[in-house]
Amino acid sequence: MIQVDFRGAIRVELEVPSTVKEVLDKNPNISRELLGEGNLPVAVRLGDRIEDLNYIINEDKSLDLIGFQENYGRRVLERSYIFLFSLATRLVFPDLKVLLEHSYHKSLYGRFKNYIPSVNDLTKIEEKMRELAGKDIPIKKEVYTTESAIKLFEDLNEEDKIRLLKYHPGREVTLYHIDNYYEYSYLPLVPSTGYLKNFALKLYQPGFLIILPEDRDINKIAEFKEIVKLFQAFYEYKNWLNILGLTDVASLNSAIENGEISEIIKVAEALHEKKIVQIADEICSRLPDLKLVLVAGPSSAGKTTFTKRLQIQLKVNGIKPIVIEMDDYFLAPHEVAKDEYGNYDFDSPNALNIPLLTEHLNILMNGGEVELPKYNFQKKRSERSGRFVKLEDGNILVMEGIHALNPQLTPEIPGYMKYHIFVSALTHLNLDNQNRVPTTDARLIRRMVRDSIFRGHGVLDSIRQWPSVRRAEDLYIFPTQERADAMFNSALVYEFSVLKNFIEPMLKAVPPYYREYPEAKRILDILSHFVPLSPTEVPMTSILREFIGGSSFVY
Repeated sequence: MIQVDFRGAIRVELEVPSTVKEVLDKNPNISRELLGEGNLPVAVRLGDRIEDLNYIINEDKSLDLIGFQENYGRRVLERSYIFLFSLATRLVFPDLKVLLEHSYHKSLYGRFKNYIPSVNDLTKIEEKMRELAGKDIPIKKEVYTTESAIKLFEDLNEEDKIRLLKYHPGREVTLYHIDNYYEYSYLPLVPSTGYLKNFALKLYQPGFLIILPEDRDINKIAEFKEIVKLFQAFYEYKNWLNILGLTDVASLNSAIENGEISEIIKVAEALHEKKIVQIADEICSRLPDLKLVLVAGPSSAGKTTFTKRLQIQLKVNGIKPIVIEMDDYFLAPHEVAKDEYGNYDFDSPNALNIPLLTEHLNILMNGGEVELPKYNFQKKRSERSGRFVKLEDGNILVMEGIHALNPQLTPEIPGYMKYHIFVSALTHLNLDNQNRVPTTDARLIRRMVRDSIFRGHGVLDSIRQWPSVRRAEDLYIFPTQERADAMFNSALVYEFSVLKNFIEPMLKAVPPYYREYPEAKRILDILSHFVPLSPTEVPMTSILREFIGGSSFVY
């Protein structure tokens, strides 16, 4: 008999070797008890390994399930839908190449190489996807040597995968396939196409959207919401990549190895500066009516450095900015409401002293003088700062904080007097045509590096806090991006190669038995595809310096 322990809580005895999926199908109570009702398992953890559910148990094992509601599981589900879409496209339109580019409001945006699809094209692909899902076809895994995998993709004319695998760090490569359709994936895939029944396709020129299930309900397709400025920011970054001559991670690695990265860094930073100049010029064109510039964005987006660089460009235009830090208006903990988990909800805008902030803004807008508060984070209370400010000729207020675009915080200031800026890090440089780098990962890695260097928090703390951070962003921050007059993408094409030096040793130290291990491994697997880059060439004014240190700005 083969004994299988699930999370040390449930034991199953097998008479013959079986896949994890077969065990779960025969014992549906296991998923419900370990993951909760409705949380579909999509992968399994065995010590320091994470496998798909087709893993064969042929000896005594202790294992744990990963559900789709976890971040790791969500990425497995997304990658599996990409596999299904690409397979269906290959079967219906054999000559088309699928390029998955980025996320876009609970959807994945992609396009076809050198082809603009029609509604009819997507209808045919969707019909094929549903046909494949209905047949519940097993998605098989095979392990190849890296050399033989490259040879396979040479035969299949998959140039993007050939380039990527030349930088693969290991001797072996995991490939997934159905019949003679193969894809490389650093993540496991779901065990069969029957897991992928809930989706929708939408034409979104010049490409398409794969609309995915809701984060918490796999049976409900998410509602797509168009955010024009967000898509424009992604499109702008795509143009930046064209300017830099980069298409994917392999092209970045090649530039590093060939000594071309110094030029790329300079141009990437110049593109940032050019965008900041454009925003500053737009602000100045709205004077004298414009009085208040609001800078918002999610955690680790680089808002602080962006704001400091914007101040410089405003000064170039003869404007003297007065900066207000919204964090200084935090309430004391006992004045903050608790969230559903019983924790003080400092991510809510109601954690700020909104009446005081409103009073100060009204006084300043009417020509008066105020003393700005200073929040003492050690004592967790607001104190007098001794800093008195007043709007005079040539001045403009710049207010920075995660909730700055929330209309609840500036209700009495007319819209024509405000300029809204949303800052985020929107990665676009993917591993290959089907393996994307999730947009939020850049911010998570930045946060882990910054918090370990400057705030005394380990990577475990950052990974543990990330779900609640993301929850608050979805509730309070991202809905406000629609108000933005300008959106600034703080992502830098070379930053993963630099951040790898700092974060890789810390992630490798995460013990396999910790709940945070799958996320640590997932990020390590992404970073393994990047050639490391020394931080010495990162400019002292770069947004990246906010997270790795060495900035010429004082924070």
